[in-house]
Amino acid sequence: MNFDDLLGRLTLEEKVRILTGQDFWSTHALPAIGLRSMVLSDGPSGVRGPVWDERDPSLNLPSATALSSSWDVGIAHRYGVVSALEARRKNVDVVLGPTINLHRSPLGGRHFEAFSEDPVLTAELAAAYVAGVQELGVGATPKHYVANDFETDRFTANVVVDERTLREVYLLAFEKAVTESKAWLVMSAYNSINGATASENDLLETPLNTDWGFDGVVVSDWTAVRSVESAKHSQDLAMPGPIGAWGDALLQAVRSGEVKEDAIDRKVLRILALAARVGALEGHEKPADPPQVDGVAFTRTAAAEGTVLLRNQTALPWRSQDLTKVAVIGHNARDARTQGGGSATVIPSSVVSPLDGLRAALPNAEITYSIGAVVQESVAELAPATMSNPQTGERGAHVRFLAADGSELYAEDRFSSALVYLGGDAPIAESAVFEFRTTWTPDESGAVQLGFASVGRGRIFADGKLLREDTAVPVGTDLGAALLSPPSISTPLEVTAGRPIDIHIELDLPKLEGGLNNAFSITVGIEPANDDPQALIDEAVAAARDADVALVVVGTNSKVESEGYDRTSLALPGRQDDLVRAVAAANPRTVVVVNAGSPVLLPWRDDVAAVLATYFGGQEYGNALSDVLLGQVEPGGRLPTTWPREQDDVPVIDVTPKDGVVRYDEGVHIGYRAWLKAGAEPAYEFGHGLGYTTWELSGLRANDPTSVALTVRNTGDRAGKHVVQVYVERPDSTVDRPVRWLAGFAVVRLDAGQAREITVNLHNHTFEHWQDGWTADPGAFTIRAGSSVSDLPLSTELQIR
Repeated sequence: MNFDDLLGRLTLEEKVRILTGQDFWSTHALPAIGLRSMVLSDGPSGVRGPVWDERDPSLNLPSATALSSSWDVGIAHRYGVVSALEARRKNVDVVLGPTINLHRSPLGGRHFEAFSEDPVLTAELAAAYVAGVQELGVGATPKHYVANDFETDRFTANVVVDERTLREVYLLAFEKAVTESKAWLVMSAYNSINGATASENDLLETPLNTDWGFDGVVVSDWTAVRSVESAKHSQDLAMPGPIGAWGDALLQAVRSGEVKEDAIDRKVLRILALAARVGALEGHEKPADPPQVDGVAFTRTAAAEGTVLLRNQTALPWRSQDLTKVAVIGHNARDARTQGGGSATVIPSSVVSPLDGLRAALPNAEITYSIGAVVQESVAELAPATMSNPQTGERGAHVRFLAADGSELYAEDRFSSALVYLGGDAPIAESAVFEFRTTWTPDESGAVQLGFASVGRGRIFADGKLLREDTAVPVGTDLGAALLSPPSISTPLEVTAGRPIDIHIELDLPKLEGGLNNAFSITVGIEPANDDPQALIDEAVAAARDADVALVVVGTNSKVESEGYDRTSLALPGRQDDLVRAVAAANPRTVVVVNAGSPVLLPWRDDVAAVLATYFGGQEYGNALSDVLLGQVEPGGRLPTTWPREQDDVPVIDVTPKDGVVRYDEGVHIGYRAWLKAGAEPAYEFGHGLGYTTWELSGLRANDPTSVALTVRNTGDRAGKHVVQVYVERPDSTVDRPVRWLAGFAVVRLDAGQAREITVNLHNHTFEHWQDGWTADPGAFTIRAGSSVSDLPLSTELQIR
């Protein structure tokens, strides 16, 4: 039976119903036609599933910035396959990723979740990711379509951008995932583009459907469909449900003739086609035998492949036999940040920190640890091993949702004190009070700041005594930030190591609007103690002075980089810069690891022996870092985004709407293109990255407009990886073009002394610009090849006719 036959068996009410989700994460079923519910899940860097719950952990993959730093479509494809395997394990049909908005400004709050400042690099990796996901019968969802490159006022801001820039930059990032990898879904964004919100925008039809041949489902970002008007456009599925802007209002609009039933039928047919593709429609099944891939091992590999060696004064790799004492320093060395904040978050079963990884890799060396500088902001969850459930006596906590009269509506036992409810069975909307209880046994004595992070009026009790009652008020109006990065309330408490304390938190549940009325989050725990920051630095310096090498791990956290808000500063939080300077002065063999998902300022970069950018490295972060430090694997990364010397040097940085508008006035000149146009020198340029061997490139020739060839030789004494990058220039163009633009790239892996001729394919729009269509610009183009946007020793010319 074809889809038209199934459509003919549906009533208008049934058609309209399946266009809105049945709950937060799933679609409606229609058993009469063999349609089951489909489950969607956040999943750019791991697949969480329909519940946010430590009892059902997920594989925590490295952040998208780590993936893109590999510059490797093979790694991106495997990343997609591993994501699909996780989806299948969790009975998820659709992964809401990849996030492929561009790094227009380094201040963008979800920078870590997206790939690059370059549309060609983004497009190639996104297409490989999508193909990897979908070959296992799971839908991929490139997002957020389009120009959603900032978080400030993201629900309401209007992006003003010309058509040429849209086509050549922001839409180009999406195009290949649709035209070649045939993405089964695309997610429409919150923002408006040139005056029309994304879910009511003609861009959903052209170029997506008409030019690119998209035949999949346009799913909204959560709560992004706001009116029946969007049903007149190529918006197919509104999430979440069951209450939304469509439903009864859309049914009435069809009956009145305001919305044509043909438009509804097209949407339904696309949802039926998606259901068939993911095996949710009777007679259609997922591929039976997916490949067996060790996801944990891949996570370790991907983290190393995405690690960028920014600087190396012959300090790396270390030789384990030379190391008797290693000083490991930094808050992030012990409490590593493996992922950014917001909806991309998953809960792994375990995390290997840099400290853990080095201790495992160097069993015969003495490893000391000093925190050095406090990075954490807000309440950090209690260590699970220190929590005992007062109801069961086992590890964990007991939580309850109470009605206004105090009666219990729902209760459960949890293993974590960081809880997020987005979907699931908890009756949040019907509850008045949330209650959390655990018996906490601290492992250190002293004064702590006990508290909670959430929104609403709460009460903190210890051993039955009320210590504080106060209201946590969210900053700003972004509901996602209020839910996933809430403010903290805490109170001082003297504790004794080994002495149990009964912790009891009560929170009056606020009523959130905008589709999040049945969502809630709370973290119960301890705020960081930072009474004497200089003493922490002095302690780290003493440890470094007494060690063979010092490893300082600096970075950010989920309060700095998260969905819901943009950064205001590129500086590392706290006194981390002071810490690095002091440690480097004490030990000339200081290696600094940057555990941040996005560019940060590194004012001490020339004063240390080596610098590694590791991004948010996933759950195997510490093991991957040890592999790189000890030379067991190559630091495989190259920068997908320019890193500045100073924040004021960044040519395109503004992410704040003015009178509700963000103007992309820089046109096609974003990222390295803007840096080249401005003539400014960054700290580390686009494409930069060092390795543990040396390379020689020769013999560049242009085969035709689709590819170039050249010879690559490993001139060092060990095997390695190189990323060959090809750029194009047209200095005498009559069109406003970038100084140069990326046209293609290729990963080469060679043994010591080995040489190979390679072919680098060029993007199909390399020699074109948008002028009421893709238009060739006849004449001579200069093609350059090398190792970064500013290290291009080879050149040739190609005549375009």
